[in-house]
Amino acid sequence: MNVSHPPAAASRPSGTDAFINAEGSAGLHSARLYLCTDARRSRGDFEQFVDAAFAGGVDIIQLRDKSIEAAEELELLAILKEAAVRHGRLWAVNDRADIAVLSGAPVFHIGQKDLPLKAARTLLNGNAAIGLSSHSPEQVDAALAAAAGPAALDYFCVGPLWATPTKPGRAAVGLDLVTYAAAASAAQGQGESDGGVPWFAIGGIDHDNVEQVVEAGASRIVVVRAITEADDPAAAAASLLDALDAARP
Repeated sequence: MNVSHPPAAASRPSGTDAFINAEGSAGLHSARLYLCTDARRSRGDFEQFVDAAFAGGVDIIQLRDKSIEAAEELELLAILKEAAVRHGRLWAVNDRADIAVLSGAPVFHIGQKDLPLKAARTLLNGNAAIGLSSHSPEQVDAALAAAAGPAALDYFCVGPLWATPTKPGRAAVGLDLVTYAAAASAAQGQGESDGGVPWFAIGGIDHDNVEQVVEAGASRIVVVRAITEADDPAAAAASLLDALDAARP
């Protein structure tokens, strides 16, 4: 995987099954479009959906569904993994380190109140990149410090920028936090031009506001409904990538 950090990287096995998709051009540093999806039970099209999303240019797909049991999650992750392998992309597990280990996920994501980073790194034994949600300037600073520390955080997310039903009760942080993250990253030598830790803007991002997100300082985004609710997921993903390119300074 194209992730630069000290000790943990050296301990990671190269070319293992867990990292089958993590070594190529779709690594974290080149990833721009990250998708979170539920199990799509109401539509019954999970396999077709993730394949279409990858085909449209999504770099990472995370399965995030609190309503499913572990056995079903592992079954869906096997499907997600197959699609990721076909397209040479990444896939992620949310919250559950045991599921991440059993599925061999190359990416694992945690929230502020989930498993602590150090514990997650110990349980995963270096076999996955780890990302963290951040919702304030203090949490952004902590994420940047963690990226340079022994636990070696691999990426972080900033948001939610706008209120979203996927995170009920979570207050929107607005675009100012994106601007802060961009400035803080650059100040610590962690900016995009420095090859620093990747970070993604998240929360209510869609085709109508992605330009504002880029203008605020983000170059990578996480989306949910902009693709999961689209009639054509592949076209929606491609359109978002076009919008990211068009908004770049």
